[in-house]
Amino acid sequence: MADKLTVLLVDDHALVRKGFRRMLEDDAAISVVGEASEGHEAVRLALELKPKVIVMDCALPGMSGIDATRRIREKMPGATVLMLSMHSEDTLVRQALEAGARGYILKNAMELDLVSAIKRVAQGHLVLDPQLAKPGALKGERASGLTPRELEILRHIVAGKSNKEIAAELGLSANTVGVHRANIMDTLGIHKTAELVVYAIRNGLVSLT
Repeated sequence: MADKLTVLLVDDHALVRKGFRRMLEDDAAISVVGEASEGHEAVRLALELKPKVIVMDCALPGMSGIDATRRIREKMPGATVLMLSMHSEDTLVRQALEAGARGYILKNAMELDLVSAIKRVAQGHLVLDPQLAKPGALKGERASGLTPRELEILRHIVAGKSNKEIAAELGLSANTVGVHRANIMDTLGIHKTAELVVYAIRNGLVSLT
């Protein structure tokens, strides 16, 4: 049906895909429209089927999930990719977000709520596995360098909003938001939005709701 949330599953293990398909199709709102076992096939099927969400394994033979995501986003800028991985390293999370993924979920999570994660990324939310968020003892120290207004804007940046959208919501000009964004990055010594998002969540500067 046209109003169903269409999903493309990408994983090199057939049993994993079968398990995910069963899990997703238990939800009447979701339809799995295709499966791919490697990166090149994932790109081809994404362009052919145009699913609303692509569930992408990070480690794929041939072309990695991150490279496939980058290729898909280059050809379909509006594509929504949810990355699945066995690894929680900052570098991989950052690379996935920089490639255009809108979520990063750990496959070994005890309770992988894949249905909820897919629905949230489809709605435009950034979804990161709770195990990636480590608001440790440095939270207060790291946050002290930012003003309350900058922390508020940072929360909107993490939510994936543009300067224009943040400005409209907070009653500011887009230029003012741009200045705040630049100040936040300067204060934290970060120069890319994807790195800023990972850093903010890792250090508990914002909370994922």
